[in-house]
Amino acid sequence: MTTPRATQRVPAKPAAGYPTIRGWGMYVPERVMTNHELEKLIDTSDEWITARTGIKERRIAGPDDTTSSMAIEASRRALERAELMPEDIDLVIVGTATPDFLFPATACLVQDALGISGGAFDLEAGCTSFMYALSVASAMVQSSMRNVLVVGSEVLSRILDWSDRSTCVLFGDGAGAVVVSEGEHARFAPQYLLGSDGSGGPALCVPAGGSRMPASEETVRQRMHFVKMAGPEVFRFATRVVADASRQVLARAELSVADIDLFIPHQANTRIIDSAVRRLGVPTDRVFINIDRYGNTSSASIPIAMCEADEQGRLHPGDTVVMVGFGAGLTWGAGAVQWAAHLLPERKPELVASAVGS
Repeated sequence: MTTPRATQRVPAKPAAGYPTIRGWGMYVPERVMTNHELEKLIDTSDEWITARTGIKERRIAGPDDTTSSMAIEASRRALERAELMPEDIDLVIVGTATPDFLFPATACLVQDALGISGGAFDLEAGCTSFMYALSVASAMVQSSMRNVLVVGSEVLSRILDWSDRSTCVLFGDGAGAVVVSEGEHARFAPQYLLGSDGSGGPALCVPAGGSRMPASEETVRQRMHFVKMAGPEVFRFATRVVADASRQVLARAELSVADIDLFIPHQANTRIIDSAVRRLGVPTDRVFINIDRYGNTSSASIPIAMCEADEQGRLHPGDTVVMVGFGAGLTWGAGAVQWAAHLLPERKPELVASAVGS
């Protein structure tokens, strides 16, 4: 267990600076499940899945993979990239729909494993959880905190009905993490837009397992502990909200679509992404898509895409990045940020790697 800090005194903050994404990291399980493997389990085909979703394969958690273990590994990599020590982190937020336990929070497990002494809590807004958490982290850094660790981590394979081809072909497992810190010299303050429409809740849900419908022999028999989705309803919602939310968050930042250097949408379905991109008018070479290799990893999809975009050289210091998520709730969230603005003084990466046990 970590030892609480003797005092919670808030350190003095510089007079100027905007919250920025300082470090990032991802983790995906080793096991790859292809569409051809699914053909042996259910009545489907690689052609059918690819045409309707854009997915060719996804990662599936192994026996030792949990939401917390994947979150911990992604977080270690984000801390190393940020060149920060565990004691530099004031808060841990884990966005997830598949926590290790109802309680304690998965964020507490991450905090303890990394040796962080700050606060920790989970945030659940379906696939939009990461965007909600990122906006909270930005506000916390803007108000009082130095560095906030934000994680999206999911083991969706364990709440899928593998006999239901309308859902089991869509999802995969993985984790992504970022560190939000204060930067300097950004052209604009990061802007976020969050929304929800609870009337659409039944369109994407896990009916049983909560306090309304506790686990029972009957709920298990009726397979009510698995993801249920009204596909056409979610599709219509998503194609509308992605473009609308993106426009609104750009307006808040006093930017236009032409200012977008990279657009990172939630990786749920290529038809949804293509439709939203057409409505928004973003050039396709400024859109990042990796759903073909990971499927829909829910709250992990945007941070995983962010890490891969950086690895591929598609993110550069000063770039304007727009991210948008949507999911169960129904919820949506968009953010417009300047990538890797000039940061405050950093730590040595070799010391960080040693401190977090990587």
